[in-house]
Amino acid sequence: MAKAREIDGLRADLPFADAAAATVAVRAEELFEHAAGVLDITDIERVHDMRVASRRLRAVLEIYAPCFPRELFKPVLAEVKALADALGARRDPDVQLAALAGMEERLDPADRAGLEAFADRLRADQARGNEVLARALAQAGEDDLEGRLRALVAQAAPSAGAAAA
Repeated sequence: MAKAREIDGLRADLPFADAAAATVAVRAEELFEHAAGVLDITDIERVHDMRVASRRLRAVLEIYAPCFPRELFKPVLAEVKALADALGARRDPDVQLAALAGMEERLDPADRAGLEAFADRLRADQARGNEVLARALAQAGEDDLEGRLRALVAQAAPSAGAAAA
């Protein structure tokens, strides 16, 4: 799993809105850094890393919600959630297929036919999950989710720190 990057300048005395801007900016960058090759079903760790990055981003968005204009925040959060769901649709069969591969090695050859039939169903689920993910990535690109996250960071409200404290 990809390690979360440190947030430069994050410290206890930093105003809440400044912490929000710095943290969301880094977590958003991490999300898009993991997008390259994420539809490649031969490297399931890419999906895992992007999914973890999406969950980290979602968490910090929810923590720092008071810092952002609601009209910008709500649709961005909804799209991050949708992308995370699409990543999950692809990741779940990946994990199950990897587990089956490990089981197959330990099974008697006569018992492998049933396992292979189940693996075929999982590969179909994986392909459908990849289609869902491809659509979610395309939608994020069309909607400029990356740019909208940058715009959200730029709008972090300095006065939100007092309200959130």
